[in-house]
Amino acid sequence: MCGFTGWLSRARDLTRELGVIDSMTATMTCRGPDESGTWVRPSIALGHRRLAVIDLPGGKQPMTVETPAGTVAMVFAGEIYNFTEVRHLLELRGHRFHTDSDTEVLLRGYLEWGDEMVERMNGMFAAAVWDSARRRLVLVRDRLGVKPLYYFPTPDGVVFGSEPKAILANPCVDPAVDADGLRELLEVTQPPGWSLWKGMRSVPPGSLVIADESGIRAARYWQLRASMHGEDQQSTVDTVRTLFTDSVRRQLVSDVPRCVLLSGGLDSSAITGVAAADLRDRGEQLRTFSVELINHQHNFVADRIHAAPDTPYAIEMASHAGTRHEVVHVSAEEMADPAVRRAIVTARDAPTFGQMDASLYLLFKAIRAESTVALSGESADELFGGYRWFHEPGIGGTRSFPWLAASLGTADIRGAALDPGLVRTLDIAGYVSDQYATAVAEVDPLDGESEERRQMRTLCHLALRRFLPMWLERKDRMSMAVGLEVRVPFCDHRLIEYVFNVPWALKSFDNREKSLLRHATAHVLPESIAMREKSGYPWTHDRSYEDKVRAQAQELAHDRSSDVFSIVSRKWLQAATSGPGGLGIAGAASLEWVLDLHHWFDIYHPTITV
Repeated sequence: MCGFTGWLSRARDLTRELGVIDSMTATMTCRGPDESGTWVRPSIALGHRRLAVIDLPGGKQPMTVETPAGTVAMVFAGEIYNFTEVRHLLELRGHRFHTDSDTEVLLRGYLEWGDEMVERMNGMFAAAVWDSARRRLVLVRDRLGVKPLYYFPTPDGVVFGSEPKAILANPCVDPAVDADGLRELLEVTQPPGWSLWKGMRSVPPGSLVIADESGIRAARYWQLRASMHGEDQQSTVDTVRTLFTDSVRRQLVSDVPRCVLLSGGLDSSAITGVAAADLRDRGEQLRTFSVELINHQHNFVADRIHAAPDTPYAIEMASHAGTRHEVVHVSAEEMADPAVRRAIVTARDAPTFGQMDASLYLLFKAIRAESTVALSGESADELFGGYRWFHEPGIGGTRSFPWLAASLGTADIRGAALDPGLVRTLDIAGYVSDQYATAVAEVDPLDGESEERRQMRTLCHLALRRFLPMWLERKDRMSMAVGLEVRVPFCDHRLIEYVFNVPWALKSFDNREKSLLRHATAHVLPESIAMREKSGYPWTHDRSYEDKVRAQAQELAHDRSSDVFSIVSRKWLQAATSGPGGLGIAGAASLEWVLDLHHWFDIYHPTITV
């Protein structure tokens, strides 16, 4: 796992811009604390920071190959899980390797197959390839968008990087945010290719972006396709078990210590069960980690998202699988620490999810002291139908994103803090309606499909294409902020393609959420966890956390120097922090967001153009 950046310019001599290249590369130090490298030619510059995971001595980047036609150079972040098989195929075709790294496999794959090399790769990855013979730059991102990659077109080329901060370090790029950027901060619709920053784009999942003499263009190499599912219930369960087990085993490959993030829910427990069994056969004991908010079990109050505390289930699963388990305890004081808030805003390049990001960041920081690679359960809910809104009658016919129709939107909580005139100008309802229409138009229809099955296919498509990216980004930014690589077995594209086309009746055949996953992994789970009701990521009910957030917001309300009040209503903030009693979850979330905005303005000094 690594971070990279680069600059293509046809009008400048980039060998005279080494200070800029070094500054851009330095912003990726958190993603790659082990090594740094740059490769600079007059029109192209590549910078790389490495987190060594596979082939520790041999995977240095930027990596180049000299061909009769010229140099091909590459920077790469992520992991290719089938690199051994692809390497063997390339060796049969005459390629000779100088390292044992997956980086060289991807680079030589480009030499052999060109842009089509990406279709042969199984993994989470982002890469930039400079082909000097063709004077072209190729930016590529994995099918699900697990690894991030952003780019900013300039009049004579493009600036790119694993995170916006690398691009913003280039003097050609102004840190501006327009209306669409603010709209996505208020309500999550996650259009593919979206970036918060004006003029900046992300490479869409499953896509290439090519920059050459003719300009910049995107090409999609993978998407969710509809197809008939012909297998019966037991065969479907067996196939899911086979695909999932293979994905977990592939993602355990590492030359450094690895572990599993174990919450005690079905998803992480399934990964734990398969991983523990595989390592046990090799004479190894799996390490697992979970997070517990101090006093959480004492203060816990069940609600529609959180049915029960996680820790007892995590400990039970660890005992069942025979893992070496550690519970990381996080306090309200730690989560409310302004230094932590500032760190996660810096990691995100944007306002955050408040305490949910803070506790995850602190968990990852503790894990990184003992492990370099972790496996996590993102995408299981989107793929197998785990969210409550998959099962609520009529949700598919609301003509809105299901997470918003189910009242999980953030616009009311966050928008309340903004200047009312700005909120009216942004027209969030109109924006969401337009985005929904665009998203639904992407769904591949299936001939003869019933209306109910079409609606459920649409929900699954929206979940994978529009909801999942939010969680993948959160996971990536919080983990890479501390140099921890987090892998996601449920994002294996073979599993995604297969389960996406399983009819909803089979996905919920026992009248519960995630029927397929539960039955496919029951052999590695205790019954209590196999039958456990879904519970969301924990948040604190500790009144002391609310008190600390309120005190910080009260101090900010009287700060005459903060640029946050260019969009936030000072009058609202003063009123919100002066009332008696507890804030409640929604009230605390509003104040958290304003505090995040304050740090964001202070760090990035964005220009708001609405």
